[in-house]
Amino acid sequence: MSSGARLESLPEHQHLRYNPLRDSWVLVSAHRMKRPWAGQVERPPEEHIPRYDPNNPLCPGNKRANGKGNPDYDSTFVFENDFPALQPDAPDPGSDQDPLFQSKAARGVCKVMCFHPWSDVTLPLMKKEEVVNVIDKWAELVEELGTIYPWVQIFENKGAMMGCSNPHPHCQVWASNFLPNEPALSDRCQRAYYEKHGEPMLLQYAKREAEKKERVVVESSDWLAVVPYWATWPYQTLLLPRRHVLRISDLTTEEREGLAAIMKRLLTKYDNLFEVSFPYSMGWHGAPTGPYLKEDNSHWQLHAHYYPPLLRSATVKKFMVGYEMLAQEQRDLTPEQAAEKLRNLPEEHYKTR
Repeated sequence: MSSGARLESLPEHQHLRYNPLRDSWVLVSAHRMKRPWAGQVERPPEEHIPRYDPNNPLCPGNKRANGKGNPDYDSTFVFENDFPALQPDAPDPGSDQDPLFQSKAARGVCKVMCFHPWSDVTLPLMKKEEVVNVIDKWAELVEELGTIYPWVQIFENKGAMMGCSNPHPHCQVWASNFLPNEPALSDRCQRAYYEKHGEPMLLQYAKREAEKKERVVVESSDWLAVVPYWATWPYQTLLLPRRHVLRISDLTTEEREGLAAIMKRLLTKYDNLFEVSFPYSMGWHGAPTGPYLKEDNSHWQLHAHYYPPLLRSATVKKFMVGYEMLAQEQRDLTPEQAAEKLRNLPEEHYKTR
């Protein structure tokens, strides 16, 4: 079989794809999209959110659960999480040599960052300069917390489907004295690729994807967003800078403006897919900080992951259960099919038409 015939047959036949960032394989079973769905249907997201809610603890001027009051902020607002998963002064449980019962100290800080004073906007509906303010604050937090902690994780859980309990536009920033599992795995994989090929994995990957085009969703002179070849979630995307960048704090002013623009384009397409405020979990991965600042991290490339759960409609999501939990990841449409659907969507938000 020729390579052309082989590629053409992929959408109709199950096959495995390799994820070099995690050294793992994904089962692609696109034919499963043809099966009828009689399973769980989610409630669609609330579309009529008040701009200001006196009972919302994230709104300007309101009190939070711990009794502290928010300032009347008019841009971004960062505060210490009132219920943090990590604290800087947690006691050390002590080391244990038993190979089956190991523990070690976990310390850090958890912050919440509001993107905007209004509760009824999301990133794709914000002005470009407002999104730039968000990016600048992200960079500031990575630089500030990164002087102390090895890992600073910026992440946004958007929508009740992803466990977000508050509709006000916000994200979280957790800094830890340890390198968590996912970035530690990514670090090993990127390092191994760099040592073998002499170029950062994701820099080479972005070049290849820009040439192929088939998985590109949106692109600009500085940025590229693709449904990765190894995507697990139905409309998962990977956002990459075109030049070699280690951390978000290393981005130039022009790159931050370009990032704001491409984020708005990508997230508008997400919302337009099912004409709903698209739920997702997203986060930034860059070179480790703290003691790693003194090391050579040339194998790293800054990137953002977007993991949205929706599969068939605004109310039917992909369930990562059973086989995915006990055997390996599996997806129900090819990354190329997902990219084409997103790419062909308009870049004007359905709410502003």
